[in-house]
Parts: sequence; structure tokens; C-alpha cells
Amino acid sequence: MHELAVCQALLDEVERIARAQHAERVAAVRVRVGVLAGVEPELLQRAYEVARAGTLAKDAALAIEDSPVRVYCQSCGNESAARAQRLLCAVCGDWRTKVVAGDELTLMSVDLVTADRA
Repeated sequence: MHELAVCQALLDEVERIARAQHAERVAAVRVRVGVLAGVEPELLQRAYEVARAGTLAKDAALAIEDSPVRVYCQSCGNESAARAQRLLCAVCGDWRTKVVAGDELTLMSVDLVTADRA
């Protein structure tokens, strides 16, 4: 289950941000996960429950938002939605496309609790 390793790396970054801002704890973490990222959101959520123990995010909720697949067509120059199993241009139907969204795992925000907010 590589989601645990993903969560550990995610929490390392969250802790780095929290410490840089002199936070007492983390209240919430929000990530965006693309369909093509190779990460199962349900498994990520379960792994997060384990990985957050002993960190500044030990009580922080994890919010996961989906990132749909979007492709750029090298033939007609349009950007369009696509299915993960069929990366065709929705405008002209060409297969010469480049994924521009839907393959990312992005830390979107971290809600921190500082001494003056506690």
C-alpha cells in the first residue's frame, strides 16, 4: 500500500509548513488527487488516519478533492475533458494529446492553529 508512503511524505511537508509558521497544531489538510495519479482516495484516507499519529496533524481532518482528466490536443490546440482510459480530444477526436490535469497529487491548503488563534 504505497498510499502510506504518500501520506508520510505529505505529512512531512505539512509539518514543515506548520513549523515554519510556528503553528501549535494543524486543523485541516486539503489535497487534490487526479484520477491518473495512481493513488486511491479511499486508501489515502485510511493511510492518513495511521500516518498522522504523533504529528502536529494528529487531529487534523483530511479533505480530498477529485481532479478530472483534461488533455491538450496537439492537432487542434484545444483543451478538453477526457476519460482516464481514453485520452482523446473531445473536440476533434485525435489521439495526439497531452495530459494537463488529472495526474497530480497536490497539497492545496493547510489550516493551522497558532498561539494567537488557540
